[in-house]
Amino acid sequence: MSHRESADLAFETTENLRRKRLIGRIFVAICLISASIGVIALIVLLLDVIYEAWGWLNLTFLTSPPSQLIEDYLPGARGAGIFPALIGSILLIALTAIFTIFLGVGAAVYLEEYAPENRWTSLIEANIANLAAVPSIVYGLLGLALFVRAIQLGSSLIAGALTLTLLILPIVIVASQEAIRAVPDSRRQAAYGVGATQWEVIRDVVLPAALPGIMTGTILSLSRAIGETAPILMIGAATTMFRPPITDGPGGIPIPDLFGPFSAMPMQIFDWATLPQAGFQHIAAAGIVVLLAVLLSMNALAIYIRYRYETKV
Repeated sequence: MSHRESADLAFETTENLRRKRLIGRIFVAICLISASIGVIALIVLLLDVIYEAWGWLNLTFLTSPPSQLIEDYLPGARGAGIFPALIGSILLIALTAIFTIFLGVGAAVYLEEYAPENRWTSLIEANIANLAAVPSIVYGLLGLALFVRAIQLGSSLIAGALTLTLLILPIVIVASQEAIRAVPDSRRQAAYGVGATQWEVIRDVVLPAALPGIMTGTILSLSRAIGETAPILMIGAATTMFRPPITDGPGGIPIPDLFGPFSAMPMQIFDWATLPQAGFQHIAAAGIVVLLAVLLSMNALAIYIRYRYETKV
């Protein structure tokens, strides 16, 4: 190769590198702009909601039943708020968590540790993954047909919890499977080597190591469920209730009314947003702030659990 050809080749290589670097910079800039648009829109939305709720969100709002009169929410009035829907959401998500943890983690353990590797198991796992993408209103229709009408639970708290369990169960199963799959097989073999049974290996080795991923996936799924409106709307949850879903148990101890009517924060916020008085838009914004606070608290709990158990493991 002559000196001139070598110089031309070097020049062409340099130009190609410059062009590729330019394209890379343009791509990074496009990604940054796209991310910035989403973040800025979210910040503007949050600031607008906080601005609308400013002055309307107080302790009375959190501890009082709702009202259809805007005057009851004004400072100095008798007070009205979101208390029944707040308690309803907490009880609803607590029941959903109980059902989801047992069913979701149990299914994941079976599929990963007990089920044979065959076409049937692969078909089940593929369908579980597909169910995670089904719209939430479909689960609402399923809950209406199965729990409300077939099992005759009515529009009760337990029917709502079971419907939300169906909604997030595929997500929890997939997340739990990934967490269990991430446990090194060498730990299992070491436990088998000292004479542990399969259940002892799962209980003492696999689940403790997979617990951060399982709990994080479960809590984030519950964070999605607590903000869902379509499923509980389909099963007939009340838009407004004036008392929380609590009844008197033995000795007058208050206990959840599992088979009674209930409301939840998304339903109450929806009801306020549809009222004609302009002041109810501020009340709806205050309800949104409360719902966001619960969501952020659940997400913070997921981060704390992951950090705490990762440091232990």
